[in-house]
Amino acid sequence: MIPEAFSEKFRRLLGAEYADFAASFSQPRSVGLRVNPKKRADLSKFHLAPVPWAETGFYYDPDTRPGLSAYHDAGAYYLQEPSAMAPAELLDAKPGQRVLDLCAAPGGKTTQIAAKLAGSGILIANEIHPQRAKILSRNVERMGIANAIVLNEAPAKLAGRFPEWFDRILVDAPCSGEGMFLKEPAAAEDWSDDTVSMCAERQYEILCHAAAMLAGGGRLVYSTCTFSPEENEGVISRFLKSHPDFFLPERLPLFAPGRPEWVEAPAPGLERTYRLWPHKLRGAGHFAAVLEKRGGARSALPFSREASLPKELTALLAELGADLPDGIPLSFGENWYLAPTETPELSGLKVLRAGLALGQARKGYALPDHALALWLQTASRTADFPADSAEIASYLRGEAIAGGQSGWTLITADGLSLGWAKGSGGILKNHFPKGLRRKE
Repeated sequence: MIPEAFSEKFRRLLGAEYADFAASFSQPRSVGLRVNPKKRADLSKFHLAPVPWAETGFYYDPDTRPGLSAYHDAGAYYLQEPSAMAPAELLDAKPGQRVLDLCAAPGGKTTQIAAKLAGSGILIANEIHPQRAKILSRNVERMGIANAIVLNEAPAKLAGRFPEWFDRILVDAPCSGEGMFLKEPAAAEDWSDDTVSMCAERQYEILCHAAAMLAGGGRLVYSTCTFSPEENEGVISRFLKSHPDFFLPERLPLFAPGRPEWVEAPAPGLERTYRLWPHKLRGAGHFAAVLEKRGGARSALPFSREASLPKELTALLAELGADLPDGIPLSFGENWYLAPTETPELSGLKVLRAGLALGQARKGYALPDHALALWLQTASRTADFPADSAEIASYLRGEAIAGGQSGWTLITADGLSLGWAKGSGGILKNHFPKGLRRKE
Protein backbone atom coordinates (compact mmCIF):
# COMPACT_ATOMS: atom_id res chain seq x y z
CA MET A 1 0.00 0.00 0.00
CA ILE A 2 1.50 3.34 -1.09
CA PRO A 3 1.18 6.00 1.67
CA GLU A 4 -1.51 8.56 0.87
CA ALA A 5 0.74 11.47 1.88
CA PHE A 6 3.37 10.20 -0.58
CA SER A 7 0.77 9.97 -3.36
CA GLU A 8 -0.47 13.50 -2.68
CA LYS A 9 3.09 14.84 -2.69
CA PHE A 10 3.98 13.37 -6.08
CA ARG A 11 0.59 14.10 -7.60
CA ARG A 12 1.44 17.73 -6.92
CA LEU A 13 5.04 17.49 -8.14
CA LEU A 14 4.47 15.41 -11.28
CA GLY A 15 1.13 16.74 -12.43
CA ALA A 16 -0.09 14.97 -15.58
CA GLU A 17 2.82 12.51 -15.36
CA TYR A 18 1.65 11.19 -12.01
CA ALA A 19 -0.77 8.59 -13.45
CA ASP A 20 2.03 6.77 -15.29
CA PHE A 21 4.30 7.05 -12.23
CA ALA A 22 1.64 5.59 -9.92
CA ALA A 23 0.86 2.78 -12.36
CA SER A 24 4.50 1.64 -12.24
CA PHE A 25 4.06 0.55 -8.61
CA SER A 26 1.60 -2.16 -9.66
CA GLN A 27 3.84 -3.59 -12.40
CA PRO A 28 6.05 -6.66 -11.86
CA ARG A 29 9.47 -5.51 -10.74
CA SER A 30 12.47 -5.96 -12.99
CA VAL A 31 15.20 -8.33 -11.83
CA GLY A 32 18.80 -8.29 -12.94
CA LEU A 33 22.24 -9.72 -12.48
CA ARG A 34 25.77 -8.61 -13.27
CA VAL A 35 28.16 -11.17 -14.65
CA ASN A 36 31.57 -11.47 -13.03
CA PRO A 37 34.27 -10.86 -15.68
CA LYS A 38 36.64 -13.00 -13.62
CA LYS A 39 34.38 -16.06 -13.80
CA ARG A 40 32.88 -16.94 -17.17
CA ALA A 41 29.99 -19.36 -17.45
CA ASP A 42 27.20 -20.25 -19.86
CA LEU A 43 24.21 -18.36 -18.45
CA SER A 44 21.88 -18.75 -21.43
CA LYS A 45 19.40 -20.78 -19.37
CA PHE A 46 18.53 -17.58 -17.48
CA HIS A 47 17.25 -15.89 -20.69
CA LEU A 48 19.35 -12.76 -20.33
CA ALA A 49 18.71 -9.37 -21.96
CA PRO A 50 21.18 -6.44 -21.66
CA VAL A 51 20.67 -3.62 -19.17
CA PRO A 52 21.39 -0.58 -21.38
CA TRP A 53 23.35 1.43 -18.81
CA ALA A 54 25.52 -1.35 -17.34
CA GLU A 55 28.25 -3.05 -19.35
CA THR A 56 27.97 -6.38 -17.52
CA GLY A 57 24.34 -6.04 -16.42
CA PHE A 58 21.46 -8.19 -17.65
CA TYR A 59 17.76 -8.69 -16.98
CA TYR A 60 16.86 -12.32 -16.34
CA ASP A 61 13.69 -14.37 -16.38
CA PRO A 62 12.63 -14.61 -12.70
CA ASP A 63 11.22 -18.09 -13.29
CA THR A 64 14.78 -19.37 -13.92
CA ARG A 65 15.84 -18.50 -10.33
CA PRO A 66 19.61 -17.99 -10.79
CA GLY A 67 20.05 -17.56 -7.03
CA LEU A 68 19.56 -21.31 -6.65
CA SER A 69 22.30 -22.25 -9.12
CA ALA A 70 25.77 -23.33 -8.03
CA TYR A 71 27.02 -20.57 -10.33
CA HIS A 72 25.76 -18.09 -7.74
CA ASP A 73 27.77 -19.75 -4.95
CA ALA A 74 30.80 -19.68 -7.24
CA GLY A 75 30.45 -15.93 -7.79
CA ALA A 76 29.73 -16.08 -11.52
CA TYR A 77 27.25 -13.21 -11.07
CA TYR A 78 25.71 -10.88 -8.53
CA LEU A 79 21.94 -10.49 -8.34
CA GLN A 80 21.24 -6.75 -8.46
CA GLU A 81 18.27 -4.52 -9.22
CA PRO A 82 18.97 -2.97 -12.67
CA SER A 83 18.65 0.70 -11.67
CA ALA A 84 21.06 0.10 -8.78
CA MET A 85 23.75 -0.62 -11.37
CA ALA A 86 23.75 3.01 -12.55
CA PRO A 87 25.73 4.76 -9.76
CA ALA A 88 28.85 2.58 -10.10
CA GLU A 89 28.77 3.10 -13.87
CA LEU A 90 28.64 6.88 -13.34
CA LEU A 91 31.55 6.64 -10.90
CA ASP A 92 33.76 5.49 -13.81
CA ALA A 93 36.46 3.87 -11.69
CA LYS A 94 39.69 3.01 -13.53
CA PRO A 95 42.30 0.32 -12.87
CA GLY A 96 44.98 1.52 -10.47
CA GLN A 97 42.80 4.06 -8.65
CA ARG A 98 42.05 4.38 -4.94
CA VAL A 99 38.29 3.97 -4.49
CA LEU A 100 35.98 4.20 -1.48
CA ASP A 101 32.46 2.78 -1.29
CA LEU A 102 31.38 4.53 1.89
CA CYS A 103 27.94 2.94 2.54
CA ALA A 104 28.67 -0.35 0.86
CA ALA A 105 26.44 -3.18 2.19
CA PRO A 106 25.25 -5.54 0.91
CA GLY A 107 27.94 -5.24 -1.76
CA GLY A 108 26.31 -4.89 -5.18
CA LYS A 109 28.01 -1.61 -6.01
CA THR A 110 31.26 -2.65 -4.31
CA THR A 111 31.57 -5.75 -6.46
CA GLN A 112 30.63 -3.73 -9.55
CA ILE A 113 33.40 -1.21 -8.81
CA ALA A 114 35.85 -4.06 -8.21
CA ALA A 115 35.13 -5.38 -11.70
CA LYS A 116 35.97 -1.94 -13.10
CA LEU A 117 39.30 -1.95 -11.23
CA ALA A 118 40.12 -5.37 -12.73
CA GLY A 119 42.32 -6.33 -9.78
CA SER A 120 44.46 -3.17 -9.93
CA GLY A 121 44.44 -0.37 -7.35
CA ILE A 122 42.65 -0.51 -4.02
CA LEU A 123 38.97 -0.55 -3.06
CA ILE A 124 37.91 0.24 0.50
CA ALA A 125 34.34 -0.88 1.17
CA ASN A 126 32.86 0.43 4.41
CA GLU A 127 29.61 -0.28 6.25
CA ILE A 128 28.70 1.24 9.61
CA HIS A 129 26.28 -1.54 10.71
CA PRO A 130 28.20 -4.63 11.93
CA GLN A 131 25.82 -7.33 10.65
CA ARG A 132 25.47 -5.69 7.26
CA ALA A 133 29.26 -5.33 7.12
CA LYS A 134 29.56 -9.11 7.50
CA ILE A 135 27.20 -9.63 4.54
CA LEU A 136 29.29 -7.17 2.53
CA SER A 137 32.45 -9.10 3.37
CA ARG A 138 30.89 -12.40 2.29
CA ASN A 139 29.86 -10.97 -1.06
CA VAL A 140 33.35 -9.57 -1.66
CA GLU A 141 34.66 -13.07 -0.92
CA ARG A 142 32.11 -14.82 -3.15
CA MET A 143 33.00 -12.69 -6.16
CA GLY A 144 36.70 -13.55 -5.84
CA ILE A 145 37.90 -9.99 -5.17
CA ALA A 146 41.48 -9.69 -3.93
CA ASN A 147 42.09 -5.91 -3.79
CA ALA A 148 39.28 -4.88 -1.40
CA ILE A 149 39.53 -3.84 2.25
CA VAL A 150 36.24 -4.21 4.17
CA LEU A 151 35.77 -1.88 7.15
CA ASN A 152 33.05 -1.39 9.76
CA GLU A 153 33.43 2.27 10.69
CA ALA A 154 31.52 5.56 10.93
CA PRO A 155 32.11 7.98 8.01
CA ALA A 156 33.34 10.66 10.43
CA LYS A 157 36.16 8.43 11.65
CA LEU A 158 37.25 7.57 8.11
CA ALA A 159 37.24 11.25 7.15
CA GLY A 160 39.82 11.86 9.86
CA ARG A 161 42.00 8.96 8.64
CA PHE A 162 41.94 9.49 4.87
CA PRO A 163 42.02 13.23 4.05
CA GLU A 164 41.97 13.80 0.27
CA TRP A 165 43.26 10.26 -0.36
CA PHE A 166 40.74 8.74 -2.78
CA ASP A 167 40.37 9.19 -6.55
CA ARG A 168 36.77 7.98 -6.56
CA ILE A 169 34.12 7.81 -3.82
CA LEU A 170 30.62 6.36 -3.98
CA VAL A 171 28.04 7.46 -1.43
CA ASP A 172 24.97 5.28 -1.89
CA ALA A 173 23.30 6.99 1.01
CA PRO A 174 20.78 5.40 3.38
CA CYS A 175 17.41 6.85 2.41
CA SER A 176 13.65 6.60 2.84
CA GLY A 177 13.57 3.91 0.14
CA GLU A 178 10.63 5.20 -1.90
CA GLY A 179 12.01 3.50 -5.00
CA MET A 180 11.82 0.15 -3.20
CA PHE A 181 8.14 0.26 -2.18
CA LEU A 182 7.39 -2.56 -4.63
CA LYS A 183 10.25 -4.79 -3.45
CA GLU A 184 10.10 -3.96 0.26
CA PRO A 185 6.58 -3.17 1.54
CA ALA A 186 8.07 -2.29 4.95
CA ALA A 187 9.62 0.79 3.35
CA ALA A 188 6.12 2.04 2.49
CA GLU A 189 4.81 1.22 5.96
CA ASP A 190 7.62 3.19 7.63
CA TRP A 191 7.45 6.20 5.30
CA SER A 192 6.64 9.67 6.57
CA ASP A 193 7.64 13.27 5.88
CA ASP A 194 9.62 13.18 9.12
CA THR A 195 11.56 10.15 7.88
CA VAL A 196 12.40 11.99 4.67
CA SER A 197 13.65 15.03 6.60
CA MET A 198 15.71 12.86 8.95
CA CYS A 199 17.28 11.03 6.03
CA ALA A 200 18.15 14.29 4.27
CA GLU A 201 20.07 15.55 7.31
CA ARG A 202 21.99 12.29 7.64
CA GLN A 203 22.73 12.19 3.92
CA TYR A 204 24.17 15.69 3.94
CA GLU A 205 26.41 14.82 6.88
CA ILE A 206 27.70 11.65 5.19
CA LEU A 207 28.29 13.52 1.94
CA CYS A 208 30.37 16.17 3.74
CA HIS A 209 32.55 13.46 5.31
CA ALA A 210 33.02 11.87 1.89
CA ALA A 211 34.01 15.21 0.35
CA ALA A 212 36.86 15.54 2.85
CA MET A 213 38.30 12.22 1.65
CA LEU A 214 38.24 12.98 -2.08
CA ALA A 215 41.44 14.18 -3.71
CA GLY A 216 41.46 17.20 -5.98
CA GLY A 217 40.53 16.18 -9.51
CA GLY A 218 38.56 13.24 -8.16
CA ARG A 219 34.95 12.16 -8.67
CA LEU A 220 32.24 11.50 -6.09
CA VAL A 221 28.88 9.94 -6.93
CA TYR A 222 25.96 10.45 -4.56
CA SER A 223 22.96 8.17 -5.04
CA THR A 224 19.71 7.15 -3.39
CA CYS A 225 16.85 4.76 -4.17
CA THR A 226 14.22 7.37 -3.38
CA PHE A 227 12.20 10.07 -5.16
CA SER A 228 11.76 12.91 -2.65
CA PRO A 229 13.63 16.06 -3.73
CA GLU A 230 14.58 16.75 -0.11
CA GLU A 231 16.90 13.70 -0.21
CA ASN A 232 18.09 14.25 -3.76
CA GLU A 233 18.34 17.66 -5.41
CA GLY A 234 17.88 19.28 -1.99
CA VAL A 235 20.92 17.54 -0.49
CA ILE A 236 23.06 18.30 -3.56
CA SER A 237 21.97 21.95 -3.62
CA ARG A 238 22.87 22.39 0.04
CA PHE A 239 26.19 20.61 -0.48
CA LEU A 240 27.22 22.72 -3.48
CA LYS A 241 26.49 25.93 -1.59
CA SER A 242 28.74 24.85 1.29
CA HIS A 243 31.47 23.26 -0.89
CA PRO A 244 32.47 25.69 -3.68
CA ASP A 245 35.36 23.43 -4.69
CA PHE A 246 32.83 20.91 -6.07
CA PHE A 247 30.80 21.13 -9.28
CA LEU A 248 28.40 19.05 -11.38
CA PRO A 249 29.99 18.17 -14.76
CA GLU A 250 28.01 17.99 -17.97
CA ARG A 251 25.59 15.09 -17.81
CA LEU A 252 25.44 12.04 -20.05
CA PRO A 253 22.16 11.45 -21.94
CA LEU A 254 21.41 8.26 -20.02
CA PHE A 255 18.48 9.15 -17.78
CA ALA A 256 16.01 11.93 -17.08
CA PRO A 257 17.50 15.15 -15.67
CA GLY A 258 17.16 16.35 -12.09
CA ARG A 259 14.37 18.73 -11.10
CA PRO A 260 15.84 21.97 -9.71
CA GLU A 261 12.36 23.55 -9.68
CA TRP A 262 11.48 21.23 -6.79
CA VAL A 263 14.09 22.88 -4.53
CA GLU A 264 13.87 26.27 -2.87
CA ALA A 265 16.71 28.58 -4.07
CA PRO A 266 18.48 25.77 -5.98
CA ALA A 267 22.23 25.82 -6.56
CA PRO A 268 23.15 26.18 -10.25
CA GLY A 269 23.35 23.04 -12.35
CA LEU A 270 20.94 20.68 -10.56
CA GLU A 271 19.46 19.73 -13.92
CA ARG A 272 22.76 17.91 -14.50
CA THR A 273 21.83 15.29 -11.90
CA TYR A 274 20.11 12.02 -12.88
CA ARG A 275 16.66 10.65 -12.13
CA LEU A 276 15.75 7.06 -12.92
CA TRP A 277 11.95 6.91 -13.07
CA PRO A 278 10.25 3.47 -12.97
CA HIS A 279 7.68 4.57 -15.56
CA LYS A 280 10.43 5.64 -18.00
CA LEU A 281 12.80 2.68 -17.87
CA ARG A 282 12.95 -0.97 -16.92
CA GLY A 283 14.04 -0.61 -13.31
CA ALA A 284 13.21 0.83 -9.91
CA GLY A 285 13.45 4.47 -8.84
CA HIS A 286 16.90 5.95 -8.29
CA PHE A 287 18.70 9.28 -8.14
CA ALA A 288 22.37 10.04 -8.80
CA ALA A 289 24.61 13.07 -8.86
CA VAL A 290 28.16 13.14 -10.20
CA LEU A 291 30.31 15.62 -8.28
CA GLU A 292 33.86 16.55 -9.23
CA LYS A 293 36.41 18.33 -7.07
CA ARG A 294 38.69 21.10 -8.18
CA GLY A 295 42.30 21.05 -7.03
CA GLY A 296 45.46 19.03 -7.22
CA ALA A 297 46.88 15.63 -6.35
CA ARG A 298 45.81 13.20 -3.66
CA SER A 299 47.50 13.18 -0.26
CA ALA A 300 50.13 10.72 0.93
CA LEU A 301 49.50 8.40 3.89
CA PRO A 302 51.73 5.78 5.52
CA PHE A 303 51.21 2.32 4.08
CA SER A 304 50.79 -0.88 6.07
CA ARG A 305 54.01 -2.70 6.84
CA GLU A 306 54.54 -6.01 5.10
CA ALA A 307 54.86 -9.05 7.35
CA SER A 308 56.51 -12.38 6.58
CA LEU A 309 54.25 -15.32 5.84
CA PRO A 310 54.77 -18.18 8.29
CA LYS A 311 56.52 -21.21 6.83
CA GLU A 312 53.47 -23.44 7.33
CA LEU A 313 51.29 -21.20 5.16
CA THR A 314 54.03 -20.70 2.58
CA ALA A 315 54.36 -24.47 2.26
CA LEU A 316 50.59 -24.91 1.92
CA LEU A 317 50.33 -22.26 -0.81
CA ALA A 318 53.13 -23.98 -2.72
CA GLU A 319 51.40 -27.35 -2.31
CA LEU A 320 48.16 -25.88 -3.69
CA GLY A 321 49.91 -24.27 -6.64
CA ALA A 322 48.27 -20.97 -5.72
CA ASP A 323 48.92 -18.28 -8.34
CA LEU A 324 48.52 -15.16 -6.20
CA PRO A 325 48.10 -11.50 -7.19
CA ASP A 326 50.56 -8.81 -6.17
CA GLY A 327 50.17 -7.69 -2.58
CA ILE A 328 51.65 -7.45 0.90
CA PRO A 329 51.12 -10.11 3.59
CA LEU A 330 49.29 -8.90 6.70
CA SER A 331 48.19 -10.87 9.75
CA PHE A 332 45.21 -10.45 12.07
CA GLY A 333 45.77 -13.07 14.74
CA GLU A 334 46.00 -16.47 13.06
CA ASN A 335 44.43 -15.13 9.85
CA TRP A 336 46.70 -14.05 7.00
CA TYR A 337 45.78 -11.79 4.10
CA LEU A 338 47.41 -10.59 0.93
CA ALA A 339 46.53 -6.89 0.98
CA PRO A 340 46.75 -4.50 -1.99
CA THR A 341 50.21 -2.95 -2.29
CA GLU A 342 48.85 0.55 -1.47
CA THR A 343 47.00 -0.55 1.67
CA PRO A 344 47.14 2.32 4.19
CA GLU A 345 47.91 1.82 7.86
CA LEU A 346 44.85 0.04 9.32
CA SER A 347 45.61 0.10 13.03
CA GLY A 348 42.71 1.38 15.11
CA LEU A 349 40.12 0.51 12.45
CA LYS A 350 37.57 -2.32 12.52
CA VAL A 351 38.81 -4.51 9.67
CA LEU A 352 36.65 -7.39 8.46
CA ARG A 353 38.71 -8.22 5.39
CA ALA A 354 42.19 -6.95 4.46
CA GLY A 355 42.44 -8.04 0.85
CA LEU A 356 42.62 -11.70 -0.15
CA ALA A 357 42.27 -14.07 2.82
CA LEU A 358 44.94 -16.74 2.37
CA GLY A 359 44.39 -18.94 5.40
CA GLN A 360 45.21 -19.62 9.01
CA ALA A 361 48.68 -20.49 10.27
CA ARG A 362 48.83 -22.66 13.35
CA LYS A 363 51.68 -24.40 15.07
CA GLY A 364 52.93 -27.04 12.64
CA TYR A 365 50.20 -26.70 10.00
CA ALA A 366 48.02 -24.27 8.00
CA LEU A 367 44.44 -24.16 6.71
CA PRO A 368 43.46 -22.54 3.38
CA ASP A 369 40.74 -19.88 3.50
CA HIS A 370 37.47 -20.19 1.60
CA ALA A 371 38.23 -16.83 -0.06
CA LEU A 372 41.41 -18.30 -1.53
CA ALA A 373 39.38 -21.05 -3.17
CA LEU A 374 37.02 -18.52 -4.75
CA TRP A 375 39.95 -16.44 -6.00
CA LEU A 376 41.74 -19.41 -7.60
CA GLN A 377 40.66 -20.73 -10.97
CA THR A 378 42.87 -23.82 -10.78
CA ALA A 379 44.91 -25.65 -8.15
CA SER A 380 47.35 -28.54 -8.02
CA ARG A 381 44.45 -30.84 -7.12
CA THR A 382 41.00 -30.13 -8.52
CA ALA A 383 37.76 -32.12 -8.58
CA ASP A 384 35.35 -30.78 -11.20
CA PHE A 385 31.68 -31.76 -11.49
CA PRO A 386 28.73 -30.47 -13.55
CA ALA A 387 27.06 -27.55 -11.77
CA ASP A 388 23.72 -29.39 -11.66
CA SER A 389 25.21 -32.71 -10.51
CA ALA A 390 24.35 -34.62 -7.35
CA GLU A 391 27.96 -34.20 -6.20
CA ILE A 392 27.76 -30.40 -6.29
CA ALA A 393 24.38 -30.43 -4.56
CA SER A 394 25.87 -32.62 -1.81
CA TYR A 395 28.94 -30.41 -1.52
CA LEU A 396 26.85 -27.25 -1.09
CA ARG A 397 24.93 -28.99 1.70
CA GLY A 398 28.22 -29.65 3.51
CA GLU A 399 28.36 -33.38 2.77
CA ALA A 400 31.39 -35.47 1.85
CA ILE A 401 31.64 -36.63 -1.75
CA ALA A 402 33.57 -39.40 -3.50
CA GLY A 403 36.93 -38.57 -5.06
CA GLY A 404 40.36 -40.12 -5.49
CA GLN A 405 42.41 -37.02 -4.66
CA SER A 406 44.56 -36.95 -1.54
CA GLY A 407 45.03 -33.74 0.45
CA TRP A 408 43.55 -30.28 -0.05
CA THR A 409 41.46 -30.27 -3.24
CA LEU A 410 39.67 -27.43 -5.02
CA ILE A 411 36.03 -28.29 -5.79
CA THR A 412 34.78 -26.72 -9.01
CA ALA A 413 31.42 -26.65 -10.82
CA ASP A 414 31.78 -26.52 -14.60
CA GLY A 415 35.27 -25.19 -13.96
CA LEU A 416 34.16 -22.49 -11.49
CA SER A 417 35.78 -22.73 -8.05
CA LEU A 418 33.41 -23.35 -5.14
CA GLY A 419 35.53 -24.23 -2.11
CA TRP A 420 37.87 -26.74 -0.48
CA ALA A 421 37.66 -30.40 0.37
CA LYS A 422 40.34 -32.65 1.85
CA GLY A 423 40.76 -36.03 0.23
CA SER A 424 41.62 -39.30 1.93
CA GLY A 425 40.71 -42.92 1.24
CA GLY A 426 38.48 -42.14 -1.76
CA ILE A 427 36.44 -39.52 0.13
CA LEU A 428 36.59 -35.73 -0.20
CA LYS A 429 35.82 -34.36 3.26
CA ASN A 430 33.76 -31.18 2.99
CA HIS A 431 35.26 -27.81 4.03
CA PHE A 432 32.54 -25.56 2.57
CA PRO A 433 31.85 -22.96 5.32
CA LYS A 434 29.01 -24.00 7.63
CA GLY A 435 27.34 -20.60 7.45
CA LEU A 436 27.03 -20.85 3.66
CA ARG A 437 25.71 -24.40 3.41
CA ARG A 438 22.32 -25.05 1.86
CA LYS A 439 19.59 -26.68 3.86
CA GLU A 440 17.58 -28.27 1.05
